[in-house]
Amino acid sequence: MTDPLERIAAALERLAPAPMPAPDFTVEAFVWHTAPDRLEPVARVARVDLSLLVGVNRSRDTLMENTRHFAAGLPANNALLWGARGMGKSSLVKAVHAQVRAEGHDLKIVELSREDLPSVQRLLAHLRAAPFQFVLFCDDLSFSHDDQHYKSLKAVLDGGIEGRPENVLFYATSNRRHLMPRDMIENERSTAINPGEAVEEKVSLSDRFGLWLGFHPCSQDEYLTMIRGYCAAHGVTVPEDRLHAEAVEWQATRGGRSGRVAWQFFCDLAAREGVRVSA
Repeated sequence: MTDPLERIAAALERLAPAPMPAPDFTVEAFVWHTAPDRLEPVARVARVDLSLLVGVNRSRDTLMENTRHFAAGLPANNALLWGARGMGKSSLVKAVHAQVRAEGHDLKIVELSREDLPSVQRLLAHLRAAPFQFVLFCDDLSFSHDDQHYKSLKAVLDGGIEGRPENVLFYATSNRRHLMPRDMIENERSTAINPGEAVEEKVSLSDRFGLWLGFHPCSQDEYLTMIRGYCAAHGVTVPEDRLHAEAVEWQATRGGRSGRVAWQFFCDLAAREGVRVSA
């Protein structure tokens, strides 16, 4: 039989878990996990070079300038990268982070999943106390009907009574500009006693981002330029007429063009040419 004192000690430990171990801040990237809370170091960030991101020049330049300001200790805005799937939103965040580090700033990046948003206050407390600048990154952010996670997001965007930590900047990507489906916005408007107030809280989340950067489907010329860039970067050489014909056929079978489709075609092409590629 378990000793009563041991049972009491175990219960107390569940109520007040051991403090989070000190993170290894010599690395550049982390993933936030809960149960227990910890910042898991990332040995190698999966990213593409900034020069290979085609058709997003305006968003690239805006996000780069904003990130440079933040890394230098100047005022900067939280950013929402929204729009078409597969057009390089998350790739741009990671590529900009790498470029700013290459310019001499010891900027860290922490990935936070949407499901862990309720724990964000605890994460911010850890980051606030650290002597580094952090980009807090949430990929594919959106909210469904009756989803209460959006309330936790305000802790990052507004910061409550303490304010957002000066050493933390929040970047999020989403396929939706207003972070929730239009039909759910309309449904709440139609069923609420006060339709305007019913959705204002959720829709206004987007307004709390200082930067809105839109990503739109690419043209065929941009799609082909992406593929040529990948070929040049990885040493894959094929005749232009063959590249054009196969790339157009590939995108036709996928029902559209995007940066992701361009990369998928290139990976298939590289494999057929016997060239190894690191994702």
